[in-house]
Amino acid sequence: MPLGLVALAIGAFGIGLTEFVIMGLLPEVAADFGVSEAAAGWLISGYALAVVVGALVLTAATTRLPRKPVLLGLIVLFIVGNVLTAIAEDYSLAMIGRILAALCHGAFFGIGSVVAASLVAPDKKAGAIAIMFTGLTAANVLGVPFGTFLGQQLGWRSTFWAIAAIGVLAFIGIAALVPTLHSPEERISIRGELRAFRSSQVWLSLLVTVLAYGGMFGAFTYIAYTLTEVTGFPTTAVPWLLVLFGAGLVVGNWLGGKLADRSIDATLIGFIAALVVILALFALFAGSQIATIIALFLMGGFGFGTVPGLQSRIMNYAGQAPTLASGANIGAFNVGNAIGAWAGGVGIAAGLGYTSPIWIGAIITLAALAVMIITAAAGRRTQTDAAAAGVTAGSPTAAKTSENATADSPTR
Repeated sequence: MPLGLVALAIGAFGIGLTEFVIMGLLPEVAADFGVSEAAAGWLISGYALAVVVGALVLTAATTRLPRKPVLLGLIVLFIVGNVLTAIAEDYSLAMIGRILAALCHGAFFGIGSVVAASLVAPDKKAGAIAIMFTGLTAANVLGVPFGTFLGQQLGWRSTFWAIAAIGVLAFIGIAALVPTLHSPEERISIRGELRAFRSSQVWLSLLVTVLAYGGMFGAFTYIAYTLTEVTGFPTTAVPWLLVLFGAGLVVGNWLGGKLADRSIDATLIGFIAALVVILALFALFAGSQIATIIALFLMGGFGFGTVPGLQSRIMNYAGQAPTLASGANIGAFNVGNAIGAWAGGVGIAAGLGYTSPIWIGAIITLAALAVMIITAAAGRRTQTDAAAAGVTAGSPTAAKTSENATADSPTR
């Protein structure tokens, strides 16, 4: 395994920790700044919105630059954002710090996915992306519980100082271990990157990302209420149950990457279908503690197991211009997160109970499955049409057709 993947995973760990750890520290943050918890919650919502902006704007703005220096610059932005949050004397400065840190999020994962895939053989790309995203899953399993504990013991600011230190470690690792992959003449233009969006498969892949991730997070956003009000777990058990969910993320991410290297579309269809079933069963048996424990692990596993395949698929169909499409897919994950959370909240506000977000998540995921089946069928038709066309080998048309037609082959 290239050591550069480890450095990228460390960066992913720090960024994932920045995104999620504040959820456990909102009471302390709200009390410190003298704002309501709802206002403090905008430190989460504002972060998510900034991720989408950064994923598109920063990725587009840096397409002509070598990827390694861009990654290092994004890590510097990440460090500055977390230091600002740690030293903030008022809510406004804390929000600015959160937004700065979030701007690097989408671009880092988008560009980092391209870099990770380039470090390995073509048939190992999804697995390489999964290794980088292991940092994000580890942030949920290990980072969030310990970060919350640190913040509760030494003050919430100490957690963000620790995250900034992780950023410094990631900077050193990327500088030392990630090779410089492109010479100046190999750089591509923003116009070239935008050409990727001419592909209907790119747009369909983005829609699958929004729906698949939105379904999982529609169920997960309000999971604490389900666990305490429906299943009957004590509040003190919730953090440890979330660790179990995080363990599912780790296993699913690894398995999803391995299987996607064999067949991306088959893996995505299988995992999304399994997630639909798991969410429906979870909603039906949420009153059972044993069933809930099993469902939490499987929900995390099948939900996050789609990530390497979704990221690889859109990069494949983007062809020779994968960077902006990859960043757009990271933005799509966060759009799905926001839509799922909103839809789950609508169910609760309508008086449908604390299992309603899980049912809503299952419906959204079912829509993702339908779109994925249609998308895979369209991809197969493209491959069949290319073979039937018999385009002269080596011509520009042949190269473009072959690129689109083979995007789901096991060697991509």
